[in-house]
Amino acid sequence: MALLDVRNLRTVFMTRQGVLPAVDGVSFRIEAGETVALVGESGCGKSVTAASILRLLPDPPGRTVGGEVMFEGVDLLALGEREMRQVRGARIGMIFQEPMTSLNPLLTIGDQITEAILEHEPVTKAAALKRAGDLIDLVRIPDASRVLREYPHRLSGGMRQRAVIAMALSCNPALLIADEPTTALDVTTQAQILELLDDLKQRLGMAILLITHDLGVVAQAAQRVVIMYAGRVVEEAGVTELFEGPLHPYTRGLLGSIPRPDREVDEHGRPPPLPEIAGLVPSLAALPPGCRFAPRCHLATPSCDLQDPPAITLPSGRRLACINADQMGSLT
Repeated sequence: MALLDVRNLRTVFMTRQGVLPAVDGVSFRIEAGETVALVGESGCGKSVTAASILRLLPDPPGRTVGGEVMFEGVDLLALGEREMRQVRGARIGMIFQEPMTSLNPLLTIGDQITEAILEHEPVTKAAALKRAGDLIDLVRIPDASRVLREYPHRLSGGMRQRAVIAMALSCNPALLIADEPTTALDVTTQAQILELLDDLKQRLGMAILLITHDLGVVAQAAQRVVIMYAGRVVEEAGVTELFEGPLHPYTRGLLGSIPRPDREVDEHGRPPPLPEIAGLVPSLAALPPGCRFAPRCHLATPSCDLQDPPAITLPSGRRLACINADQMGSLT
């Protein structure tokens, strides 16, 4: 049994433009101890998927209207709010995109970490504070006693991100959802955060759902990749399989746009322009007929406008949502 099994998840937003399908039939699994990356352009539904799993979307305007989120054998969508509060922070930790918006500027780092511990475990405040110090040490922030007394604005961006990770780990979760954990960090700090997450995963035995648009991060940190486009999963594969042989035209476009040091250059030493995916992600209020990627796909045929293909499992074990899945699957 998978640790997390998301089945046909559907989340919509009620707006003046109508009902918008932000997450439309998304399915994927995460095994214990595994890192799975959820990848796609901004607006594809990655963060909404994470918020739907933890039931953090305000209703209205957001509402999960279908599917199942099986975690440790229990459907989270069927739990009452009181039961769900025992899952959030305890069994599933969350790292949000921007530490300064997820940390309370009026409370010290120590107060915020101990609050999470006291919410879920029957320990004294002194014991919670000691554990907070241990967590600060665990995420490699020096001088824990001083940092616990500091306010968020007094810490650097990298230290704030580590403090948020410490909060997410405060109750030893089985699953950590990391939503763009390296956004707005410099390259060196990004590498340190990714190394830290991998080290913590190995030491604590937890699984990670890594939400990102950075394929370099995916290559470094994940074992499997789920590619999303306009609210749907278009491809899923192991990291090595995906990078060596992407099948979906959208995935090929994403990988083709990555700068590579071994690219040929002209007589002036300039590399050719990077290939781009033409057009824009469609508005959820005006989705195209058939395949949602077809208007931007250079391989599209008239048949692509007739139906939006579901993600099917190929003989190789990969998942692909393309009307030409049989022909593309033969490449594996």
